[in-house]
Amino acid sequence: MRLPTWIALIVWLLSAAAALKTGRDILYNTFYLITLTLILSWIWAWQNIRNLEILRRVRTPRSQVGRIVEESFEARNQGRLPKIWVEITDQSDLPGHRASRVLVALKRKRKHIWKVRTPAVRRGRYHLGPVQLRSGDPLGIFEFKRPIPGYHNILVYPATYDIPGFQLPPGRAPGGKVARFRTHYLTTNVASVRDYVPGDSFNRIHWPSSARTGRLIAKEFELDPTSDVWLLLDLDESWHAASPFEPAIPTFIPAASGPKPRKSEPALLPATIEYGTAAAASIAQRYLIERRAVGLITYAPQRQILQLERGHRQFTKILETLAVVEPGPSVSFDRVLVAEGHFLSRNTTVVAISASADNAWVSALRDYRRRGISVTAIVIAGATFGPLPPFQPILTELWASQIPVYVLRAGDSISAALSRMALPES
Repeated sequence: MRLPTWIALIVWLLSAAAALKTGRDILYNTFYLITLTLILSWIWAWQNIRNLEILRRVRTPRSQVGRIVEESFEARNQGRLPKIWVEITDQSDLPGHRASRVLVALKRKRKHIWKVRTPAVRRGRYHLGPVQLRSGDPLGIFEFKRPIPGYHNILVYPATYDIPGFQLPPGRAPGGKVARFRTHYLTTNVASVRDYVPGDSFNRIHWPSSARTGRLIAKEFELDPTSDVWLLLDLDESWHAASPFEPAIPTFIPAASGPKPRKSEPALLPATIEYGTAAAASIAQRYLIERRAVGLITYAPQRQILQLERGHRQFTKILETLAVVEPGPSVSFDRVLVAEGHFLSRNTTVVAISASADNAWVSALRDYRRRGISVTAIVIAGATFGPLPPFQPILTELWASQIPVYVLRAGDSISAALSRMALPES
C-alpha cells in the first residue's frame, strides 16, 4: 500500500519539531534519517521514469473488421540504475486495445519487447497512443507521471464477405442495343480488332485474326451495359439501432510470437450501420472483381459521392468511405432516391440499402423501374437490432412491386443472407 506523501511530510515536520524542542540526540538522528529517506525516495522515484524510452510500431496503418491489429512495443532503460517498477498506460481509442502493462525490475541498458494483437471489431478511424508512464519509490512515498506524446493513426475497413449467390437484375441498354463506349478494360463485348501495339496484354490478342493475317491482332472492347452499379446507403439515424457489446481482450505476445490464429468469417457488431456497410463493401468487392463500374452515394447529412469507376483503386476508396460513415440527421431515404434519380441512366443498376420502415422509399424504387433502371433492395431488419418498427410491411411492398430483395437480420451471416433472395411466403 502506498504511503501518502503528505503523511510522510507531516512525520518529517513532527520529528524536526521534536528535535528542536527537546534537543535530544536521538530525535535529531531520527530527523536526519527521515530526511535522508525522503531525499533518496524522491530521487529514486524521479529517476524511475527518466531515461526510459518507449518505442511502438504498428504493422500496418490499415486493417479490416475480423482481422488483427498488431502492435509491437519496446521499452529501453537508458539510465544507469534499474527500474524497480514502471506502469505504462496506453491511451489508444481502438475498441478492445489494451496495451497497458507494468514492467518490473528492468535492468540498466536492457530492453523489454512485447506485442499486442487486437481483433478489429468495429470499422472507423482510431489513434494508437499516446502513453503515460507512472512510477515511484520502493517505500511508496512519492509517485511521478510522465506523458510520452505521439500516436499512430489506423483505419479499420468494414468487413467483406464472399456472396456468390447475390444476383443483380440484367441491365438495359437504350433502344435495346449495346451502348457503344470503348474501354481499355476487358469485358464480354468485343467491338472490333486492330493491330497489336507494344503494351497490349497477351489476353487481348485475337489469335484467329493473327493467324489469318500473319501479324498480331488485338481486340477492342466495349462497356457492358449491365456494368454500372450504384450503391445507395441510407444513413438516416431515425432508422438505425445498435446493441451494446464488449470488445474481446487482446493477447499479449512475447517478442518471438507464436502461430497466428486461423482465419474465420468475421463477426459483426449488432448494429444496423455495421451490417449496412458490410453489405455495401461486399457487393462492391464482388462486382469490381467482375470488372464492373461501381459507385457509392451517401447522405449524412451532406451528399457524398464516389463516381463510377473500376479497379482496385475504386475498391480502396469505397472501403475508406464506408469505414468512417455514421448515421446522422440526414434526409429521408426516399428523398435521397428522388434527388439522385435525375442523374441515373437506364444502363445502370441501383442497390438500395436501408433499415427504414417507411415505404416511401419503395415507391421511389418503383419509379426507377418505370424509367427502366434496374433496382435491388437490401432490407436491414431494424426490429432485430433494437426498438424499431417491424420490417415485414416493407418486404410486402417490395414483393408486390416485383423488386428483388435481400434481408439482413441481427446475427445473420452476411455471406448466406446476401446469397439467398427473400421470397414471399406461399
